[in-house]
Amino acid sequence: MQVAVNGKAYELAEGTRLSDLLVELKLDTVKVALELNRNLVVRKDHAETLLTEGDRIEIVTLVGGG
Repeated sequence: MQVAVNGKAYELAEGTRLSDLLVELKLDTVKVALELNRNLVVRKDHAETLLTEGDRIEIVTLVGGG
């Protein structure tokens, strides 16, 4: 299935969850915020949220500074 991540097309296997996508992209689950089809997805729901054809995912990496 095809989804868009930050505007870029990705081909993923059926049954892929948000948490699987983060692993595939090698992102730290603690340091990201996810939006699926313009809706914020809280961290506790990443492992339960299945992706479907045409989904649009926006990933923001959180960075600390001082």
